[in-house]
Amino acid sequence: MPIKIPKQLPARDILEKENIFVMDEERANTQDIRPLNILIVNLMPEKEKTEAQLLRLLGNTPLQVNITFLKMETHESKNTSKYHLNQFYLTFDEVKEKKYDGMIITGAPVEKLEFSEVTYWDELSKIMNWSKTHVTSSMHICWGAQAALFHHYDIGKFELSKKCSGVYEHTLLNNTEKLVRGFDDIFHAPHSRYTDVSIEAIENHPDLLTLAISDDAGAYLICSKDGRHIMITGHPEYESCTLQQEYARDIQKGLSIAVPENYFPGDNPEKKPPHKWRSHANLLFSNWLNYYVYQETPYKWS
Repeated sequence: MPIKIPKQLPARDILEKENIFVMDEERANTQDIRPLNILIVNLMPEKEKTEAQLLRLLGNTPLQVNITFLKMETHESKNTSKYHLNQFYLTFDEVKEKKYDGMIITGAPVEKLEFSEVTYWDELSKIMNWSKTHVTSSMHICWGAQAALFHHYDIGKFELSKKCSGVYEHTLLNNTEKLVRGFDDIFHAPHSRYTDVSIEAIENHPDLLTLAISDDAGAYLICSKDGRHIMITGHPEYESCTLQQEYARDIQKGLSIAVPENYFPGDNPEKKPPHKWRSHANLLFSNWLNYYVYQETPYKWS
């Protein structure tokens, strides 16, 4: 699909070099169709990298999509320039009167904190409450998934004895759900987190479905029965080098961190890691956009 993004957005050059169809406002405005409006609440520290990762996956269907990036007013980013944020991001006050077909809430490096200790928790809670009446379907990634499970379903998180970092095998539990249509019974996905959620608590909740789990990484893909909330505890949007960069960063910080599991060939950090989850990541985003957003959203919000 063509993604409608600003001409100056740095991710545009990256995507065009990868032959991903992007479209600027001028051309999009000449097309007589109803595009999907997707709001991305980007909580990741290196926002420009996350922008490219998400736009790459959102650009793999025939649908036209308008993207709006949202920043937290109650948090000052240390890794992204104010110029970039001011040019490409809006605040909640600037979007709260609008309706969106879909919303993505990313992960954030705050999982060791209690939710109430996160500086922007009240603001994010307000956004999640607002989404109940202003968004057709929301996708929540990693810490964003844990935040949604806690806020909407009162399911908390717990700290792991060591960081869950690597690329893990996952087993599909329910192949009748539209979100996993076309998935293999066994597939790979990357994880990078210090906390987890209880599979038992999710399975015992009357409003939730567990769609895929990993013996090593726990619950991976959770869906509300009404399709309004998709929770992904891993990072399907990651590039093949992302875990490698995180590992090098942690080593440079002097952290006692293990080599990401099932990632480097022969567990050798000097070797280039293969991208083993690309196809399922694309299928996951495509299914969400088609079945949970496009097929469910009204042509005219009222």
